[in-house]
Amino acid sequence: MSWQYQGAPLTSAPTDCQGFVYIIHDLNNNMFYIGKKNFWRTKKLPPLKGKKNKRHSRVESDWQDYYGSSERMNLMVNAFGKDSFSRTILHLCANKTMMSYWECKLQFQHDVLFNDEYYNEYIGCRINSNGLKG
Repeated sequence: MSWQYQGAPLTSAPTDCQGFVYIIHDLNNNMFYIGKKNFWRTKKLPPLKGKKNKRHSRVESDWQDYYGSSERMNLMVNAFGKDSFSRTILHLCANKTMMSYWECKLQFQHDVLFNDEYYNEYIGCRINSNGLKG
């Protein structure tokens, strides 16, 4: 089951986005999970011969096979299979600050900690305004 964005499958990572905020729907028990995921990660390479600084390159993450960080939900994915879940991208984000902002905002809006329909067990956020402007 691929990620859906605005009603269509998203099969390749947009190069102008760092990541996305998503909701996963467990079709077996009608539960949800709201989270964020990076499209890209930094790969550290050894320095070139005669140099001291490590090199960095941007490589695609495992986002296409990702089903959240909730242990409870991942147990359900293993038990019932990936076809029992729908994965929807709610926001594409240009940077990590925007990802954190939208994830927290949606988690608070949906009262994920108080609502038994959500797998979310904690909300963690630390956001500054620098990545939100512009």
